[in-house]
Amino acid sequence: MALSPAKWKMVYRGLYVMANGWYWEKFVMGMRWVYRYMPLNERTKLRHTYWLAYRFAPLRHIVRTAEHQVLAELDLIPSPLPVLSPSVESLSLTIAGPAIATVVEGRATAQVSLPRAPRVHSATRAVGYVPLRQTAAPAEAPAVKLLAFYLPQFHPIPENDAWWGKGFTEWTNVGRALPQVEGQYQPHLPGELGYYDLRVESVQERQVELAKLHGIGGFCFYFYWFAGKRLLEAPLLQYLDNPKCDLPFALCWANENWTRRWDGYESDVLIAQAYSSEDDLAFIEYVARYMRDPRYVRIDGRPLLLVYRPSLLPDPRATAQRWRARCRELGIGDIYICLTSAFDRMDPAAIGFDAMVEFPPNNSAPPQLTNSVRKFNPDFAGNVFDWRCFIERSRSYADPGHVFFRGVNPGWDNEARKPGVSNIFVHASPRGYEEWLSNAMRDTVARFDKPDQRLVFINAWNEWAEGAHLEPDVRLGYAWLDATRRAVDRMAAPVSREPAQPKVCVVVHAYYPELLQEIFDLLARWEVAFRLIITTVPEREAAVLEALAAAGVAAECRVFENRGRDVLPFLRIANELADAGEELVLKLHTKRSLHRADGDVWRRDLLTKLISAENARRIREAFGSRQDLGMVAPDGHILPMNFYWGSNQESVHYLCRLMGAPHANPSSDVFAAGSMFWIRVSALRPLLDLHIDESEFEPERGQVDGTMAHAMERCFTLSVRSAGAYMASTQNPLVNAVARDEEYCYAESSRSTLA
Repeated sequence: MALSPAKWKMVYRGLYVMANGWYWEKFVMGMRWVYRYMPLNERTKLRHTYWLAYRFAPLRHIVRTAEHQVLAELDLIPSPLPVLSPSVESLSLTIAGPAIATVVEGRATAQVSLPRAPRVHSATRAVGYVPLRQTAAPAEAPAVKLLAFYLPQFHPIPENDAWWGKGFTEWTNVGRALPQVEGQYQPHLPGELGYYDLRVESVQERQVELAKLHGIGGFCFYFYWFAGKRLLEAPLLQYLDNPKCDLPFALCWANENWTRRWDGYESDVLIAQAYSSEDDLAFIEYVARYMRDPRYVRIDGRPLLLVYRPSLLPDPRATAQRWRARCRELGIGDIYICLTSAFDRMDPAAIGFDAMVEFPPNNSAPPQLTNSVRKFNPDFAGNVFDWRCFIERSRSYADPGHVFFRGVNPGWDNEARKPGVSNIFVHASPRGYEEWLSNAMRDTVARFDKPDQRLVFINAWNEWAEGAHLEPDVRLGYAWLDATRRAVDRMAAPVSREPAQPKVCVVVHAYYPELLQEIFDLLARWEVAFRLIITTVPEREAAVLEALAAAGVAAECRVFENRGRDVLPFLRIANELADAGEELVLKLHTKRSLHRADGDVWRRDLLTKLISAENARRIREAFGSRQDLGMVAPDGHILPMNFYWGSNQESVHYLCRLMGAPHANPSSDVFAAGSMFWIRVSALRPLLDLHIDESEFEPERGQVDGTMAHAMERCFTLSVRSAGAYMASTQNPLVNAVARDEEYCYAESSRSTLA
């Protein structure tokens, strides 16, 4: 990649400033100049940056500072919410989009909305980003009540100030995280709610609004009690006193020691538990104030109480008996006591409890990937697991043998709390979570007859330092919440027993609007209805709308930045179609190929084979009759992967690793040249669910090969294979396609023997 003299000058200037940086700010500025103008792609720059940070500890703070300054200047992230004095009272903040709050004379003041900007960082917007779609809560109460675990450690307390430093909150951990392995999403940066402070009442009010919009039935607050000493209770008391927070809730006693290692064990204890019969009574008498609240969750009329680790109690059966007896004396009646499976696996009846709550990923024995992933930090000593095992297991749940409430989670990664020794789950995705949650809800309905026993727990609403949060973030937006709502709506929808012919959605990228009429003429001969979506770039939007009006064609027109050619816009649209339940997509674009004299001939051959009326009819029928048919490409345009392989090899293998799929075999795998084809949406899931960063697609500079878009073009067939489907040609959609052993007339071969 060549640099202009002016940009080389900026690189030299940055190196000079770094060499003569007599204070940190100058050093950081120099690093930023070098980072911006070095002739490397963004992924390579980040890899080298993190390598430096891990090799040289003094640079770690500088790298993070420079990174954060660039993001803040580009309005990609909100600035952290300032730490408020514990004495501040009656704080209020109106949340409206990504926001930052300031404190003036002891009160929270207005927020500033932050516009979105092009993505330049690994923790900002990715393919799969979902805006806020929901405007109303489900019309009917969901068949299953979803309870989300809720962490209250997003405000400063004196104890944390003493143990971790002044102003410590959970955000302190979140902001310091660095990715350790390839495919890991770090740091997790908050979206709409920003770096909130839970002492701000409107934060909790907005959390309740978002939860209700997306079908969440209640919060399960972690409650911290240490022989009468209570920590992090202020948000719970505030919630209790605020009638606007009208979402049901329950308590989970997090009865572990607090340690510096965040593990609850006996080493390096900050504050310890001290169990006794007297403390049992004191505890239940205190939490009775919560149980009396009409919003408190009840099962069979009995207030629900969870204990995180009952095996730590000296005699859990005796404790349960004391609690029940005292609650009857207090007029509350019997209570419904559950243990979590976080560390304990036992029949709840054996210890006098009523039920167990599943707490993934704890106690789940997931498959290890630690030795097969690429590491950014060679000293990483943690574990890497495959999150997708939970989806597979949920498809055939085993009978638990006792009263058992299912649990799910939206990913897990506690790198923020345990740098370099964390437990990381890769391949988590909102659509996978939606399937897991749907399966858990169906299993719950099948096992419980009473509506108030139909509970599923979600781990968690806001465990940001453990990479498990439904709350919106910068990278995927509201995707996890939206997936929750889709699962809830799916449970409410009637199940159709009649197999239906898949509907077709035609997606056309129109960089050359003058060529649209050619596509319109072919589609006009179809005998079935279809949905038409046209994507384009800002400078072509007016011409596209004129072409639609002139042809009298109804279509949805979507405008995107000119990045990633036709591929990135298609991935964005395909993600929306997958969420909307669309089944079959025809991908087209106004291909001109100005670098070739036969570009028009190439395009017409592709279009004719894909959308002529007779071919389109045969292809639709094939998709209807063969559920394992994943993709149909134009005959004569299916090439071996080793065609122009050298410049695409590294990126294709990289995408395969992110998909969790085997590497491409250049001698046996094939791809559809020209990037036009029919594809089943479910066969796109492996590619969509890797959530590639949009910045991985290079800015448009007229490249003819070797870009991320060209690598993606080859990965559509690999996604189909990973989904367990096959690719066919338009000549015979019922059989697996192979590449012809002949030269491709629309490009000169440069086959490589590189594996």
